[in-house]
Amino acid sequence: MKKVIKFIIIFGLIFVLFICCLSLYIGNYLYDYTLNPYSDHTLLENLKLDEETKRESQKWMEENSQDIYIKSYDQLKLHAYSIQQESHVYMIMVHGYKGDGTSIISPVKRMKKEGYNLLIPDLRGHGQSEGDYIGMGWDDRKDIIQWMNYIIQKDKNASIILYGVSMGGATVMNASGEKLPSQVKVIIEDCGYTSVWDMLKTRIRMNEWQSEVALNMASLVTKIRAGYALGDVQPIQQVKKSQIPILFIHGGNDDFVPVSMVNELYNAAKCPKEKLIVEGAGHANSCSVNSDLYYTTILKFIHKHMEI
Repeated sequence: MKKVIKFIIIFGLIFVLFICCLSLYIGNYLYDYTLNPYSDHTLLENLKLDEETKRESQKWMEENSQDIYIKSYDQLKLHAYSIQQESHVYMIMVHGYKGDGTSIISPVKRMKKEGYNLLIPDLRGHGQSEGDYIGMGWDDRKDIIQWMNYIIQKDKNASIILYGVSMGGATVMNASGEKLPSQVKVIIEDCGYTSVWDMLKTRIRMNEWQSEVALNMASLVTKIRAGYALGDVQPIQQVKKSQIPILFIHGGNDDFVPVSMVNELYNAAKCPKEKLIVEGAGHANSCSVNSDLYYTTILKFIHKHMEI
């Protein structure tokens, strides 16, 4: 009898150890696939820019901007492109997942024509900014607040607009729920997600319970390696706290971040708000599918809530 009990205990311990090792393996795999900036994998395979477009965008940015750097709250060296014009209006323009400041070159060029000062950060772990993980807009929200403070220290009369696309949209929404300087007047988010958890569930080709298990494993590893849990990143909870006007934009044919998410975000927000769904647009390309509607709506919203 004692031998049987001993066998059961040993077998149970081996089984628990196996499950723990399997969990860590799966969690690390999902982490490296999604949140490791040095991984060759990307959730957005279909949105990769060709090398010629990258080179042209980089060249334009080098010719039209200056490089600036700050230290993050956790001592990372953060980089941004700065385009200075004769204005006290500043737009902080935030790129998306595995991009950098040059990957949103089209809206950058358009807003430059409006005469705004532009600050285009490379998010941590992207471009020329330091960092060994992708923040999915969570730790990034603190970095964006530091960029706001950088602007305000330089120009006490600054009025600030936040603009973000995809993960950049999630970043500015996450920032919206924090105590922001009074100089921040307007937020524009394009195709951001309600939460990282819900967004990743749409990408994991598993049934309900399997995806929940996999995400819990990935969340544990993310907490260990990056310092935040996947469940922490909930822009939908942040916009509920925002007092700053938000314009929500989404492509009607977005097959990466479901269009239903923009409706959830819009309904959750208690601040002054508007919503634009660009019919026929996929993920992060509303600005090119219907550029007139896109920029006209943005500028009207800005002018409505700012004295410029």
